[in-house]
This record gives sequence, structure tokens and C-alpha cells, in this order.
Amino acid sequence: MSEGTAGLVAIGVSVAFTFAVAVAGPSVMEPVLPGWAGSPPWSLGLHPSPYLAVGLTAAGLAAGTLGLVLVLRAVRGGWSVPARAVLVAGLLAAAALTLVPPFGSSDHLSYAAYGRMLVTGHNPYTTTPDQLAALGDPVARAVQDWSGTPSVYGPLATAIQGLASLAGGTSVRLTVFVLGLANLAAFAITALLLHRMTRHDPAQQLRAALLWACNPLLLQVLVAGAHVDGQAVVFGVAAVAVMFGPWPREAREAREARGVWEAKGARGGEAPPKGGLGGWVSPKGGPGGWVPPEERAGGSGGVVPPASRALAAGVLVGLGFAVKVTSALVGVGLAIALMLILGRQWRRLAPRLAALGAGFAVTAGAAVAIGGSAMLRQSSRASDMVSIGSPWRVIRTIIHLAVTGTAATDIVKSGAIALMVVLAVLLIRGLLIRGLLIRGLPSAAGGTAAFALALAWLFAWPYVLPWYDALAWALLPLVPLVPGTAAAGLAWLLLARTAALGFGYLPARQTDAALPPGLGWLQPVVRHGLTPAVLAVATAWLVVLMVRSRGSAGAERWVPVTPPPAPSSCAPPCVLPEAGQQAAPGEAPARGAIS
Repeated sequence: MSEGTAGLVAIGVSVAFTFAVAVAGPSVMEPVLPGWAGSPPWSLGLHPSPYLAVGLTAAGLAAGTLGLVLVLRAVRGGWSVPARAVLVAGLLAAAALTLVPPFGSSDHLSYAAYGRMLVTGHNPYTTTPDQLAALGDPVARAVQDWSGTPSVYGPLATAIQGLASLAGGTSVRLTVFVLGLANLAAFAITALLLHRMTRHDPAQQLRAALLWACNPLLLQVLVAGAHVDGQAVVFGVAAVAVMFGPWPREAREAREARGVWEAKGARGGEAPPKGGLGGWVSPKGGPGGWVPPEERAGGSGGVVPPASRALAAGVLVGLGFAVKVTSALVGVGLAIALMLILGRQWRRLAPRLAALGAGFAVTAGAAVAIGGSAMLRQSSRASDMVSIGSPWRVIRTIIHLAVTGTAATDIVKSGAIALMVVLAVLLIRGLLIRGLLIRGLPSAAGGTAAFALALAWLFAWPYVLPWYDALAWALLPLVPLVPGTAAAGLAWLLLARTAALGFGYLPARQTDAALPPGLGWLQPVVRHGLTPAVLAVATAWLVVLMVRSRGSAGAERWVPVTPPPAPSSCAPPCVLPEAGQQAAPGEAPARGAIS
């Protein structure tokens, strides 16, 4: 059995364990869903013991982590299976998990209550589930861990929750199921967008299916957990797709590499390894990448979007903001990508930035107007929280020894913002400035910049939960694996982080989830100890990776190429024999030239 096949088997085992926990029914991992048992989502009502429920969940995480490691290593080594088959398998697994009750946390019960507030005429941003429950509402009475907290989500998320409440009525079970269908739709659309955006490279397309649709960690913590984060992610990915691709055929041809770089296994006249350099494949029409001048419309390499695309992308980012405010990071990433591609071409840059900002302002402004100051106040309060599994929790405890009141929280928040800025700068310099733009791949700048901002936020922010990582997992497939960058290393770091958080929050709920003495060590040892340690080490290693990436990328020799006129006997697209050299009329280009 090959490494890749073994990895797929491990992923299948992980999904099976995840499904088993959900279908078994209420446990310490799965809260009770009031409502008629014959309505979806369905379970067997076996009430598994805490040992079995936690054991199966942990085994699913372990098998899924191992499976991802194996398949990603295999793909880097040239192993391949049809990406479409992996995509379909992942979506079928997600659909199956939607048919069974959510587990891992009790957040879905809060979502149902917020929707119930909307349809009963209460403000979800000023009303708590406890207050609604006091009025006798059966949906609000089912809320567990966040019963004293108003909604922290945007008006679009609340509207979806309201529609689910209309469909479910007073049945918590049916309301949660409709919410699960909305989450499934968002997950599937994200998967299809990634599949479409990576269609130019079969290896990258397979990688996208593995990192999102068939990612066993996401299938457990995001899909099986029925979290709203997937609804925000789909708008972020759609914004990148609208702004930077997929493009028409002629634009795709024009955006291919404009120069050559010297790297191991890809020197002048030598063909690149199978599957490209680190997963990058040569341009369609031959490694030379020459395209006629008339097909180079659209800006720098044909990848600068018109203002209309920037406007549409801004609208989509604003819709993501209307689900979760952190989706605005994608918009910041797109703006950074535009500035890096266009540089000081202010006449071209200004209208595109203005369109991007205007699109975001319209939708985000509408969201704020609907939610009002109460929504902003709730978001601000949520930003002050520090998770038990975060390294910042330890730092805040130490600071509390010297200061009192809210000063420790304010110091931690300021430190997190500073760390986020530092990480964002390192990631953008390592992945973009020295990773893509100098290699003539500006078309990948949008997704890469958005990923850099999302990853910086995840690694820096004090409040962490495993399903928050969904945004980074969705954007990671859009980061090309090119030599001299740390893109592959970032995948391992993100995997380690999500796995550590998944193990740390077994379960991510408290009400009716008391662990027996035999499992009592999980929270003090794993959640309070191992998880923060892994996250701290991962953050430190992220800095090391980006510093090394800058050094190795800067050491490569970039040779800019000005494409000469097409040879008279060569119909476009025409491959040139060597970078910067013109083929003589009637002469075949040299095989393996990269430009």
C-alpha cells in the first residue's frame, strides 16, 4: 500500500469515527436535541459512555491528522488520484455528518435561540437566551453554555438563523438541522470554488480537495460541530475568486511567469520535476510562457482586476463581515495584493482600491446599521476574551500578579495586535514579495495575501477554538508551492495547531458534560498544558520559517525577461528556447526552458 493510499484509508477511518460519535446520540460530546426523535438530524439514542464518546472523537482526530500528513507528503512526492473523486467523497462525508446531530460543543443551540429571538420580535444583540427562556420559549430553554450571552454574529448570520427558526418552529432538533443544511451549502460552495480556482494544476487541485472538502479535521470540528464559521468562509473565498480568478483563457495565458529563476532541478534548458517546482506547473502552451502582446491586456501579467471585479469582491467581503467581523481580513489581504502588484501605479491602483473599499463599505455599513451599536458592543466584548487553550492565558495570569482590574486584558490585547502585525509582515514578505511576485506569479497574490492575514490573526489572537482555523484552511490551497517559500511548512504548522486545539477541547462544552475521574486529566493536562505549549511552539516556528524563507528566496537569482516578438514561423503561444533568447525562424524551441 502506497503512502497516499494509506493516508486516504486513515482519513476514511477518521470520518467513520466522527460519524459514529454523532449517530450514537447524546453523550458528554453531544448535547441533547429536544424535539420529535423521528425528525432530522437522526441518531440511535445509544447514550455512549464518556470513555467511548471521547475515545472515538480522539481516535478520529488522531487518524485524521495522520491521514492528512500521509496524503500531503505523497502528493508532494508525485502521487496522485483524481481530485474530483476526493472532492465528491469529502462532500458526501459532509452530507452524511449533516444528517446526524452536531457534537463537540453546544454552539448550535445558541444559534437556534438567536434565530428564535428574531422571529419572536426580540433583538438578538440585547436579549440573552436566559431572558427568552424565562418567557417560556422551548428553543431558548435548550441553550446550555452561552445562555447568558447575546449574539456576537453579524446580521446575515442572524437572518439565516431566523430562517431556520421559521422552518423549525418550536422544535430545536429541526431548527438545528436546517442550520446544518445552510452550513453544508456553504462548505460545498467553498469546495467547488477551490476546485474551480485550482483547475490549471491537477496537483494543486488535489491538494485543495484534501485541505478542505476531504479534510477530516474540518469534517469533525467544523461540519460535525455545525459551526457558523463556514458561512463566513465561503464569502471570503468567493471574494478572492471574483477578484483574481478564474479568468478567461487569454488572461490565464498572459499571467504566466515572465522570467526564470535558478533553483535545484530547474536550471537553464533543464525540464522541471514532474508536477512542477514544488507543485507549480509550467504555463499552458509550453514552459516558455510567451504570449502575444495583444493577449496581455488586463494589467501586470494580465492579473490586475478591473474596478468592477474589485467592487464585487468588496461586496462579498462585506457579506462575510455580516456573518463574522473577522472576515474583513480577507479584504485587507486583497488590498495588499493590489498594492504589491501595481506598486506606485497610482492611476491604476486608486480606482481599484476605491472600488474594493466602496463595495465593502456598502454591505458592511448595512450590516452595522441593521445590527446597531449593540452588535458592535457585543463584538468588542468578545474580542476581550482569552481562551484557556491559548498561550496568552498564561501570560495574562502572570500580568495579573502585577496589575489589577482589566489592565491585564488590555495589555494582552495590545500584545496580540502587535504580534499579529509582525506575523502578517513576515508572512507577506516571505510568501509574496520574495515568494510569488519576483517569480512572475502575481495571479496568486490575492489568495496568498488573504491567507497571510488570516494566519497571522489565528496565531496571534488570544481567543482560539479549533473551528476558527477554517478560514486559513480554505485559503491555504490558493498559496502555490514554489521554491524558496515556506508554503509547505505552513501546512504542517496549521495542521499541528488545529489538531492540538481539537484534542484540547474534548469536549468544548461544560453543561451536562462532566468527565468521569478516569478522564479528569484531559482538561488540566491537555487543554491547560499541552495545547498552549503546542500553539506557542508553532508560533515561534512560524517566525523561524518565514525568516528562513526570506533568506533562501533572496539567495535565488531572478532573471527578468522581456518577451521578444513572436518568431515569424511560430504561432502563439510560442515557446522560446532560453529565457531572453529568440528562436530562429523555423527552429524548434529548446525543451525544458523556463521563463
